[in-house]
Amino acid sequence: MDKKVKTGISRRDFVRLASAAPAAAAATGVLSPLAAHAQTVAQNIPARWDIEADVVVIGSGASGLPAAIRAVDAGASVIVVDTNYDVGGHALLCQANVPLGGGTSAQKKYGIEDSPDILFRDLTDWSVVETSGMPEYRYNDRGVQRALADNEAAAYEFLVANGVEFADKSPDNGGGHAVGLSAKRENHCVWNKGQNLESPAGANGASLMRPLDASARKKGVKFLLNYHMDTIVREQPGSGRVLGIEASYTPTIMPGTTTPLKSFLSQGNIDMSAKTVTVRARKAVILGTGGSSGNVLFRRIFDPRLTEEYATAGNEFSPQDASGEKAAMAIGASLWGTANQTFDRNGTLRKRPVIGTRTNYLTWTKDSPIFPRVRASGLNISTWLNAIIVNQVGRRFYNEMEDGYPQGTSEGYLKPYIPADWRNATRIRYQPKNYTDAALAINEGSTAPDYSSGPQWAIFDAETVKREKWNLDPPATHPEYFFTANTLAELAAMITKCPYQKVKMPPASLEETVKRYNQMVELGIDPDFAKPAPMYKIATAPFYAAWATFCVHDTYAGLRIDMKCRVMDMKGQVIPGLYCGGESAAGCSQHGVGRCITQGYIAGKQAAEEMKA
Repeated sequence: MDKKVKTGISRRDFVRLASAAPAAAAATGVLSPLAAHAQTVAQNIPARWDIEADVVVIGSGASGLPAAIRAVDAGASVIVVDTNYDVGGHALLCQANVPLGGGTSAQKKYGIEDSPDILFRDLTDWSVVETSGMPEYRYNDRGVQRALADNEAAAYEFLVANGVEFADKSPDNGGGHAVGLSAKRENHCVWNKGQNLESPAGANGASLMRPLDASARKKGVKFLLNYHMDTIVREQPGSGRVLGIEASYTPTIMPGTTTPLKSFLSQGNIDMSAKTVTVRARKAVILGTGGSSGNVLFRRIFDPRLTEEYATAGNEFSPQDASGEKAAMAIGASLWGTANQTFDRNGTLRKRPVIGTRTNYLTWTKDSPIFPRVRASGLNISTWLNAIIVNQVGRRFYNEMEDGYPQGTSEGYLKPYIPADWRNATRIRYQPKNYTDAALAINEGSTAPDYSSGPQWAIFDAETVKREKWNLDPPATHPEYFFTANTLAELAAMITKCPYQKVKMPPASLEETVKRYNQMVELGIDPDFAKPAPMYKIATAPFYAAWATFCVHDTYAGLRIDMKCRVMDMKGQVIPGLYCGGESAAGCSQHGVGRCITQGYIAGKQAAEEMKA
């Protein structure tokens, strides 16, 4: 049945009127108001829909799959559209540590007192401050946090009911960030045998996402893979209901091949080969597109320092390209919660102990289906006593021994913890993130227009290679991000070959840096940056430079949503038929898949209950 718009005219009549409009204009020189309105609508609505379902979910990650399952459970037909060749999104690369509280069955089993009210109080506690100085919960949207608090326990039971297995042990606080200080809320999925065959990075995220994938397919969810959502179709550009999407064919083809990669599961996959498709959503579209950290221009809205050299964690498999945000903003949606992104909270930028490869958030193995895109597994460095790190002009800028993994605010972070007490902040020992802060702030050698701070390089020698017991042969390293030479001057010149090194590293600068560091080793102290007990000189040829640039991680700013995960516009009004969850949704500072799962859980049910088209 054709959808009736407010005028009482069906879409079929609008198309007919729009088609007749040019003739009317030729005859009279002007369009009637009704014909002009019909022509505007017709220009925005595809002439035909290739596929349709009640609910169309964009993205198959930690928000998309729960949303799809919840919607089909509520009686809706569901199509999931994903730009990737496989299902699971960014969550497939995670370690399956799932922060969910508010009174889960696991918390009750192990005597952990928690409730939605306690969780909500935690998630809005203005007094908790990270070691970096960021007020962890102060800038959260209270409505978004209330919805999370009221639904997290139910989302946990939903996961269990759909085949996710959690380790039978008490929830803890391992890996939790911004999950609240009053109770232990972190749950850990069981590592399954054959796990690494089901995840492109051998990560435990497969134990979370594969059961959800299988459950969705069993319940009748359909998957349209290798299609990138480009446009959200709305009745009018700035008003009316969302009607569906337009997507373009984006097969995942590895370098040197011509065959698209295949999904781990094929049941329920829609076989399409059209260059573009239109997908009608009879009830609603749900955005679970995974955030904007991989879109350089978009992420620089919140932090202009994050120029192109900074890679995004896991972007090789699941691009966080801001596609959901951009498409929604094009039809009037509002950005929201930008403070959580701009204030550089713990976890947004990560130093990793992997060098020699730009894709250094994970250690990829050569049996990964996307390894040709990754190109190098990298070298795991056991201690930074074995190397120094320099900026793009060859100078040290911090104590390399500083840990690059932030301490999360979860139970145990403060002892004692008194909710909403002003003394909480006074008990935090301020620990600036010198690595990322200094790397971004020091602009030596930078040039207009972006004044990029450039990449960072680990510098070491042949003795380091022996101590670390590294095999430097490919595929451990890649020639664009790993260099060797018999002298430091030659090494500095070779670094210029890296495509992200925008300036020539002055040989004299690198030589002076290493000379001074070697003097510090002799003294046993580092007066420049207080590196504890520098032990090893960099003196034995050949010398090496390996990519050691930090990576960009989570997204914390995105689209404004209400407590039902409905997307809102700049006037504070709901955009009918459009929902969003996870890293593309704003208002939450929580790291990890817990918020994504919970918002997918909320959005799926709400979307299925939308008014009939």
